[in-house]
Amino acid sequence: MANKLARGLWNLVWLLLYRPSPVSLHGWRRFLLRLFGAKVGRGAHPYPSAKIWAPWNLEMGDHSCLSHHVDCYCVDRVRLGAHTTVSQYSFLCTASHDYTDRAMPLITAPITLGEWVWVTADVFIAPGVTIGDGSVITARSSVFRDIEPWMVAAGNPAEPVKPRRFEDHGLRSETSSPYPGEQGTLSRLDQEHCH
Repeated sequence: MANKLARGLWNLVWLLLYRPSPVSLHGWRRFLLRLFGAKVGRGAHPYPSAKIWAPWNLEMGDHSCLSHHVDCYCVDRVRLGAHTTVSQYSFLCTASHDYTDRAMPLITAPITLGEWVWVTADVFIAPGVTIGDGSVITARSSVFRDIEPWMVAAGNPAEPVKPRRFEDHGLRSETSSPYPGEQGTLSRLDQEHCH
């Protein structure tokens, strides 16, 4: 009952205060999410059209992003590591039903996205999935099992297709490259790929 009341209150706040807020007011939305128990790091970008089922089950690391029209169905825990982006129309689904039981009870499992992960547009991520640091999931993929760190994965079901590697295109920032063994700095794309 308490959970239903909390969700009802959150839905009202999302509808009246969160969803109508201007796109640039990420600080305001971070405040609202924290008010409802979310752990939200500095510089995180929760976009106004991102649907978040239960903020108290959400953790967003520093400079992470839930982009336009993301459906964060966080019946169970959802964790985004630092500098991780979930792009538009993706679906983070932590709950399903046990179809082997006639009563079809609700079953849940957490989703964990490591640091520097990019979940590109319109991706489905199933309950219980962990995506390792630095991995990229390409557009419209469906992820039903864990993805190892620093891989590019694609398809339905998503499978690793190649390692992720950084190349220097002359775009530099002050952030050190997280890629294992790489020296130097990352491109400014880290600051832009949430848009």
